Amino acid sequence: MEYKRSSALFAEAQKVIPGGVNSPVRAFKAVGGDPIFVKSAKGAYLYDEDGNTLIDYINSWGPMILGHAYPAVVDAVIDKAKKGTSFGMPTQIETAIAQKAIAMVPNIDKIRFVNSGTEACMSAIRLARGYTHREKIIKFAGCYHGHSDSFLIQAGSGAVTFGTPNSPGVTQGTAKDTLLANYNDIESVAALMQANKDQVAAIIVEPVAGNMGCIPPQEGFLEGLRTLCDQNGTLLIFDEVMTGFRLAKGGVQERLGITADIATYGKVIGGGLPVGAFAARAEIMDYLAPQGPVYQAGTLSGNPLAMAAGLAMLTALEDDAIFTRLDEKTAYLHKGIASALSENKVAHTINRIGSMISVHFSEDAVVDFATAAKGDNATFKAFFHGMLSQGIYIAPSAYESWFITDALTYADLDKTIAAVGTVAKTL
Repeated sequence: MEYKRSSALFAEAQKVIPGGVNSPVRAFKAVGGDPIFVKSAKGAYLYDEDGNTLIDYINSWGPMILGHAYPAVVDAVIDKAKKGTSFGMPTQIETAIAQKAIAMVPNIDKIRFVNSGTEACMSAIRLARGYTHREKIIKFAGCYHGHSDSFLIQAGSGAVTFGTPNSPGVTQGTAKDTLLANYNDIESVAALMQANKDQVAAIIVEPVAGNMGCIPPQEGFLEGLRTLCDQNGTLLIFDEVMTGFRLAKGGVQERLGITADIATYGKVIGGGLPVGAFAARAEIMDYLAPQGPVYQAGTLSGNPLAMAAGLAMLTALEDDAIFTRLDEKTAYLHKGIASALSENKVAHTINRIGSMISVHFSEDAVVDFATAAKGDNATFKAFFHGMLSQGIYIAPSAYESWFITDALTYADLDKTIAAVGTVAKTL
């Protein structure tokens, strides 16, 4: 496959857009080469500017759970756009999608819509701090909650030290209120809670990590977080921007039966349009302005196009058979990839839960950021470009989950597995 036009478009973009992209991972820095410019997409396929057709395993980083240009979503957006694209005033459709989401997700009474997952997580933290009258939060190494200052923190010198900023522009003052723990390590969390007694407003966690590859929680980890929060008057925030309405209608709270105090959403809930949301019990959500003292606002929050897309998507996802099919397709892909890599003696570990899956080029179990970082990046780069040459588009980073769409056929999965076998012979 050739990508001459994409390369030319990238060169042009770099003159007017920092790095040529509007989100860093798109730039292919982790794998080398120039990014592919997409022209259109339909179902499970991407059509790029060079005329290539690719089977898509990113799916806009998760939201295209039913495939690109899903007819019900497209029709809803077109119909709504004809009536106006933004009002900055209340609309009935905001209530309709709120009612739908609350009915699908356990343990939430009210929900507020925003414009991105970053904004949802940022707002959830502010709400937790306002509700508990505490300032510190605990997050986990390798878990990504958007690019708000509070979340761009890396580890300090010890398990109970303050974090330090890992991006210029994040102040030490902000960093001191973010404590860093290790994913799937409940003891690291307990140590932080003990060292900062009665100071931690919230623990925020991806209940299934998706930003260091797909890493499911080990048995007892989420339960342990729930217990620590209950014992310490701390709120538990599930960042379900990736997992919400994907791993089950009610997300991880439904699938694994663990309740959060606040949950954040994005991606699937907007049907592919820019949207995010955060939700909780009424007593917590009522702390938000205009009813309560915690301020949060947004001119485009509840945008009618995003609400129309999201409502159409959630309505479609009321069919339980979709989630059964997604699980079965992902399990089939898992088995096929594992067989192809094993036959060619390529060291690997595959993590999977529901319709999220990732391939780590390491023989060791991948349970947190440290073990994910042990993967062979050189092998991943070769694997990425090899798969691309076979017409398969996966995330251009070893630290990202693959997202399966219901639009994938078993013929698509077989083609993908065959491509893995072909590429594995070269690794």
